Formats: sequence, C-alpha cells, structure tokens
Amino acid sequence: MKRYYIIIAVLLLGATACTKNFEDYNTDNTGVSTGQLKPDFNDVGIYLLQAERSIINFSGGGDPNSYQVQQNLNADMFSGYFMSPNPFNGGLNNTNYFMMTGWNGEAFKVGYLNIMSPISKLRTNRIDTAYPAVWAVAQIIRVAGMSRVTDIYGPIPYSQAGSSKTDLPYDSQEDIYKRFFLELDTATANLQSYINNADSLPFTFANFDLVYSGNFTKWLQFANSLRLRLAMHIVKADVTTAQAQAEKALNPSNGGVITANSGNMNVQLGGSFTNPLVYIDRNWGDTRIGADIACYLNGYNDPRISKYLGMSTDSKITSQYIGIRLGAVTSSNTKDDYLGYSALGSSFSLATPVQIMTAAEVYFLRAEAALRGWANAGGSAQELYNEGITTSMNQWSATIGSYLSDATSTPAAYVDPKNSANDKEAQSTITIQWDDAASTDVKMERIITQKWIAMFPEGQEAWTEHRRTGYPKLFPVAHNQSSGVVSDAEGVRRLPYPQQEYNTNATELNKGISLLGGADNAATHMWWDKN
Repeated sequence: MKRYYIIIAVLLLGATACTKNFEDYNTDNTGVSTGQLKPDFNDVGIYLLQAERSIINFSGGGDPNSYQVQQNLNADMFSGYFMSPNPFNGGLNNTNYFMMTGWNGEAFKVGYLNIMSPISKLRTNRIDTAYPAVWAVAQIIRVAGMSRVTDIYGPIPYSQAGSSKTDLPYDSQEDIYKRFFLELDTATANLQSYINNADSLPFTFANFDLVYSGNFTKWLQFANSLRLRLAMHIVKADVTTAQAQAEKALNPSNGGVITANSGNMNVQLGGSFTNPLVYIDRNWGDTRIGADIACYLNGYNDPRISKYLGMSTDSKITSQYIGIRLGAVTSSNTKDDYLGYSALGSSFSLATPVQIMTAAEVYFLRAEAALRGWANAGGSAQELYNEGITTSMNQWSATIGSYLSDATSTPAAYVDPKNSANDKEAQSTITIQWDDAASTDVKMERIITQKWIAMFPEGQEAWTEHRRTGYPKLFPVAHNQSSGVVSDAEGVRRLPYPQQEYNTNATELNKGISLLGGADNAATHMWWDKN
C-alpha cells in the first residue's frame, strides 16, 4: 500500500466536492501528519480511511451538504442548469440574489483545506523529485481545482499559500493564471518524459487513480485540454497570452487533447461514495432542473432531453419536461410547490461519475479557436462544432437524427404551469445548423450555446463561460432580492469573500479586494470577465 498515491487519488474528488464540518482552512485536515508521509510505502492501514474522510467526506457519510453550498446553490443555479424548490432562509437566498454569507465561503475553504494543503504535503515530502510523473498529476489536480476557486472569487492567496497560517497575501487573477500555465508546463514536461522514456514506478498507480486508471497519456491530454480551457477564459483580458497558450495546448507535438469520450475527466465512484448532485436531487429533493436548460432542450427537440431531465411528477401538471425559473421560489412558496418539476433524468444514478471535462467541451473550445483564426485547431469551426455535438450525443447514447441540419428550431419560451407571473419569452432565436455566412457573433453564440448544453450538469464551468461570453442567453432572475446590487441583466458575477477571511486575514484580504478592482459583492466583474 502506498500512502502518497492514495491521497492523490482521493484529491481527484476534492476538485468537485469537499468535507463537512471542516476546521480552519489554514490547518491540516488530511488526517495524515507530515512525519507519516514517507516514500517507503509502508504502514498505510488506517491512513487510507483518514485521508478519504478528510478530503471527500461529502459522500462517504451520505451527506453532500458541503457540495450543495460549494456549487449547487451558486454556480449550478447561475449557469441556468438547476434551481432549488426549497425556499431556504424564508425564501431569501442565493437563488434570488440575496447572497448567503454562510454558504458563499464554502468553495474557498474547500480549495485550501482539500486541495492545497494535501498537495503541499506531497511536495514537502519531495514526491516532486522522487516521482515527477506522480507529482505532475498532483499539479494538474491543483490547477483544475484552484482555477475553479479563483473563477468564483477573483484574486485569492495562491503563490504563497501554505507558507503561513496567517497574513496570506493575495495574488491578482492575472498572476494566478500565469502561474497555472507555468505549472502545467512543468506537469506536461514531466509526463512527456515519463511516457517517452517508458519509465516505471515501484507500485501500480492504477490502483489509486480514480480517473484514468494509471494512464499517464490520458492525464497529459487532460492537462492540455485544461490549458485550452483556461486560455479561452482569459481571451478578453489578454488575447496574446490566450492565443499562445491555446496554440501550445493544441500543438500535436505536446501530446494532444481529449478527442474521445474514453478520455473524459470523470471521477469514478464506488463503495459508499456517491454522486453528490444526484444525492441532493434524489434523496433530499433540494435541486430541480432550471428553466433555461429545459427551454433550450424543449425548443430544439434535443435528443438528450430524456437523458438529462426526468418528466414532471406533480399531479397537477401533465407529464412534461419543465424546469423552475431562477428566483421563482419565494417566501410565499413551500418546497412542495415546485418539488414535482423535472428532476435529473434516469441516466443519472448515485454511482454516476462526477464530470469535470468532456471531449465534447474540448471540440467546442477548438471550434472557438478556429473561429478566432488560431493555429492547431485541427479543423474548421463548422467541422469542430458538428463534432462537438456528435460527441456529446454519443456520450449520452442519444440518437442524433437530423439535429445537425435543423435550421428552424429555436429555444422555447418559459411557461410556469403554477404561476404565470414567472412566464418569460425566449431570450434567444439561435438555431442549431451551422451557417458559415452568419456573423462572428452569431457563430460564437451557436458554439457556446451547444457547448453549454453538452457540459451539463457541470455548472461551475457553465457559469464561467456564461459570464465570459454572455451565452447562452438566460432568463433574468424572477425576483431580485439583492437590494439593487446585482442587475437583472448581468446576474451574479462572483461570490463575496468568506467572513472568515475578514476575521483572520483582513489586511491581506483588503489588498486582494483592491486587486479585484471593485466592491466585494456579487456584482463586481473579475479580471477576465470583460464586456
């Protein structure tokens, strides 16, 4: 048994979920002390259980509470994918822009407690020099996880995180992204060296790899795909760097990107570990399908609709695919009012792997690169767009039919069967079939809209892309309880920093807010969120 690699494998879930009842995020919560981490691979025993419980306690105990406030009650909602039927806090909560302090610090804590701290310990014990390929996987996990954190808040402590438990300085988001790219440089170089030299490890890494079963080539392709994703995030803030990094990611000599569903970055589950989103949906009934995704799928007669969505079960509503509009649940509602609207489809189960990135997303990223005229995209925008849709259909075992040639179907309007005050006209007239004569803006909307459909149910990246591009066009919040802070037109742009940072790291936090360039509220745009 090898203690190092168990921890790394478990970290793969830390990118999406976390512990409940955690302690201060500047303290060690791995359950394994620095002195216990030795490269002799002995005496694992109880440490496996400790590491698992410390890092991914959301599911082992059947309680995904932390995941719920980390992602489901913010990004999943703001992306247009989900909406809660539960009128939390008397109907005043994130879903109608009344930002909940007790919820909004969770992702911050997860980043430092469950990702940065354990990986820092691996480096302290020199795994970076002893086994560079394994360290490369740890670096990739750190970039994948912490990119989500900075994309939620903006500036965060990164370059010096782990050096102190107090007075942690904040880095600008621009500097953080530059560091991400450098870390990916190191990781991909080490992976290529390992692969090209046919190196071996003194243990079977597959036993502890929850994603790619020890296939370092697939880790390399995920790293390149992650670089492409991050490059596209910053295209409006720093187009020169974005293009250079995207072209590096797409250069075939660097190992390639994800091109098939067998390379999807999905974290496998098993034993007592369950999918937290499905648990919240099935066991608690605290999340239901959002009106936006339901209306796009209905309007397009999309073959994936029965894979993504279940039919309504409310006795007062004829069976249909119907979502809840963001902000529709207020203090006048009970949970039962909307509980019977569409839940997750039957293709989801408690054993469904947690999805981080798919081949379909990568094809759409490449389509955007081609549309921008960047090198190494590997096809025209039209070819890559069509391949993205086809790959997504294959992922969900949906019959594509004539979908690619549909030039007439448009997103549907929203009609709330229980409250006509929530009805809203369709926000977009974008169709499916590629039109090479269309304007660049129309082509971009087409690419991002289909990418958004294909990324379901991964709301964090969907929210980021919506903020970056303005697509897909989503319904405005039904009831805005932000007291004028967040506009209906723009929606929530970020989460405010956690109260604990004000309590324990106020001096550095205030410097971080100055780097943010605006007030610490949900309306302030971050560095890459332009125009």
